[in-house]
Amino acid sequence: MILSNRLLQIRHVVHGFGNKDWGKSTFDSDPSLKRFRVLFLRQVHSDRVWIVPSAEQLNQKKKLAGDAAITEIPGILLFIKTADCLPVLLADASRPVVAAVHCGWRGTLKKILGKTVRLMMESFGCSPASLVAAFGPSINRDCYEVEGDMIREFRKEGFPESCFKPSPKKKEKYFLDLKKANQIQLENTGLAPENITIIDLCSHCEPDLYSYRRDQEKTGRNFSFIGLDF
Repeated sequence: MILSNRLLQIRHVVHGFGNKDWGKSTFDSDPSLKRFRVLFLRQVHSDRVWIVPSAEQLNQKKKLAGDAAITEIPGILLFIKTADCLPVLLADASRPVVAAVHCGWRGTLKKILGKTVRLMMESFGCSPASLVAAFGPSINRDCYEVEGDMIREFRKEGFPESCFKPSPKKKEKYFLDLKKANQIQLENTGLAPENITIIDLCSHCEPDLYSYRRDQEKTGRNFSFIGLDF
């Protein structure tokens, strides 16, 4: 399991970024985490953000459809599954509020991360000055080749050119920087750059991480989670 040093400094937060050696079966057998309830979303590459007010929502037969969740309830772990997309964990250092966000290219285009932060501010009184964000492993820019049509959509939504890099070899091909595009969203909501930490591991390059781009349908999912300790 991979940890963020910045999140480790927040006493009321439990978190982790999983790899091939840390998945659902590992979680189920971890005695330090068995006392927690878990929330897995039915991720649909949207900008839907859920507020989890109580453990009752965890008893629903159907998973909540969306790509981000926020809670202030201790004892609940918010899980995100990725295989190249960017997992982002958020925590308020001054009050017990945490969030987990799945940032694929569609969610990034819809600015789900910025929407999650604004909802934390509006619903829980969080201040950008006390919010901490940790970016987990995801596909890096130089491994993430996309079509020109996608880049044009990002430009329409106001993303700067620093998020893209034209392919030197292929016409109408670009490299998309998911981390940069999401970092800009956070800074636009008021987070200080020093409160945004990035685990610079590329899921496509690291054999210990799952990658859809690399392994296609054969791949698994990397599990990331955050919660409030009792």
